[in-house]
Amino acid sequence: MSVDWVTVSSLATAGGTLVLAVATFASVRSANRAARVAEQSLLAGIRPMLIPSHPEDPPIKAGFADDHFVHIPGGGGTAEVTPDAIYLTLSIRNAGQGIAVLHGWRFERSTGVERSQRPPFDDFRRLTRDLYIPVGDYGFWQGAIRDQTDPQWDVIAERIKNRERFIVDLMYGDLEGGQRIISRFSYLPTSKDDSWHATVSRHWNVDRPDPR
Repeated sequence: MSVDWVTVSSLATAGGTLVLAVATFASVRSANRAARVAEQSLLAGIRPMLIPSHPEDPPIKAGFADDHFVHIPGGGGTAEVTPDAIYLTLSIRNAGQGIAVLHGWRFERSTGVERSQRPPFDDFRRLTRDLYIPVGDYGFWQGAIRDQTDPQWDVIAERIKNRERFIVDLMYGDLEGGQRIISRFSYLPTSKDDSWHATVSRHWNVDRPDPR
């Protein structure tokens, strides 16, 4: 029986091409996986995470654009209602691996932590200046409402005057403008008339999947 060497050569070539294709696919897949791991490691290295500062942290003096100044206690915040504005501050610590850049804030009308959905972006008020919280260090957030016709003025003012718990959501990200996170902070009244204790109850990822 004669051997069809042309057919054998074609089959050998096809087999070699298939093996090369499989090897190339495996190599590309491995390289992509390695690139994803490297990217995740890089992002984790610059990812911020904000929590309340420690009660033993020294107070921070913060000023508003209208020269209104406050001293923010460690582990807490301030909340004031004046004829001109509602002034809010928090002393916060960065427990993440990257510098935190604060973007905006919103007031949450509910008083509990039952909301499981991430707050809508349209509710956030843009900060008038960038606020940075260094890695492993503490800093502050500040916000103000100056228009008494603002739909949230009466609600916030009433909670502050009545010394009732209220909630503020902060949105922030890394120094590159990515990895945005929304953290929910609660103001809890203390035994002092003008002092508030701060807690954090939930974090939402914005630019990547939520772990929960």
